[in-house]
Amino acid sequence: MAVITQKDKAVRILDKCRENGVAMAILGTASHWNTEAILLAGARYGKKHGIRGLPVAVSMTYDYRHMPQCRRVTASNDPRIGFLSVMEHLRVLCAADDSPYASVCVMPHLDHADPARDEWALTQGLPYLASVMFDAQLYPAERNIEMTRDYVRRYGGEALVEGILEQLRVEGAESSSESVSDIADKAGRYVRETGVDLVVADLGTEQQAATLKNCRFRDDLADAITRSVGKSMLVLHGTSSLSPDEFSSLGRHGIIRVNMWTRIARESGQYAARRLMERMDSVEAGVFDAADTMAYLRDATQEAARIMEDVYDRLGYRSLAGMNLLDD
Repeated sequence: MAVITQKDKAVRILDKCRENGVAMAILGTASHWNTEAILLAGARYGKKHGIRGLPVAVSMTYDYRHMPQCRRVTASNDPRIGFLSVMEHLRVLCAADDSPYASVCVMPHLDHADPARDEWALTQGLPYLASVMFDAQLYPAERNIEMTRDYVRRYGGEALVEGILEQLRVEGAESSSESVSDIADKAGRYVRETGVDLVVADLGTEQQAATLKNCRFRDDLADAITRSVGKSMLVLHGTSSLSPDEFSSLGRHGIIRVNMWTRIARESGQYAARRLMERMDSVEAGVFDAADTMAYLRDATQEAARIMEDVYDRLGYRSLAGMNLLDD
């Protein structure tokens, strides 16, 4: 079965990525077409490089104030319905041995889950998940540690838990002015006291960025945090703001998972819109295959998959060539 929800299997797959210098992709979705694009890219890339069980985390936010992806999935705007529909869609697409996506190893991930707002997803949603981001960034530092530690103690045996050290920047916000050594020390304490499996810190990137302006990946800070926590366990958010050279260097600086959605969704939508304009005469003439919304969605799916294949390449997935990560 290619949908992984057991923590022990998720840990083994993450360890294989770590051993081979791969920063695992966490690719976001807020629609069924986007979900299939993730699988399509994984199947294509895996076939090209002989990777069976290409690992990817399919990620959704629940009711995240900046981007509630589960609400966007259905016209109902109900996050629980959106969450469940994507999880069932994943199962149908991946579970059968003869599925075109059976060779992709999918680890569903709950992103930016607030302890109060997203309680249902953090508890009732756990059986569907391989990992969760317990997001207490809006709480004071000591309360963040306390709440994250309590969640790890209660649910850490069921899924990988990703904690967050501090409040992340969204487009236009200022970065932290703390010194590298102070942040690294804080990260070491946070990991020791909470027991998280993975940790997020502000490394100079910016969530939902529309340009690369004022964004710089702080590899010095990533290196210092990795030394402080003792192993590669950093998760990078705001990846859409990175330059190609920065993107390709992540695995060398303790980044074990890389979160991305905004750039892919934006650029695939722009591509599909251009294609729509090119066939506008046929749309206005009532040619069904031109006017059907499926044409737009197929264009968006294909372009998103193309971008994601490039993401896999930049994150070092070629080093998994010839491997079978589904052996377990």
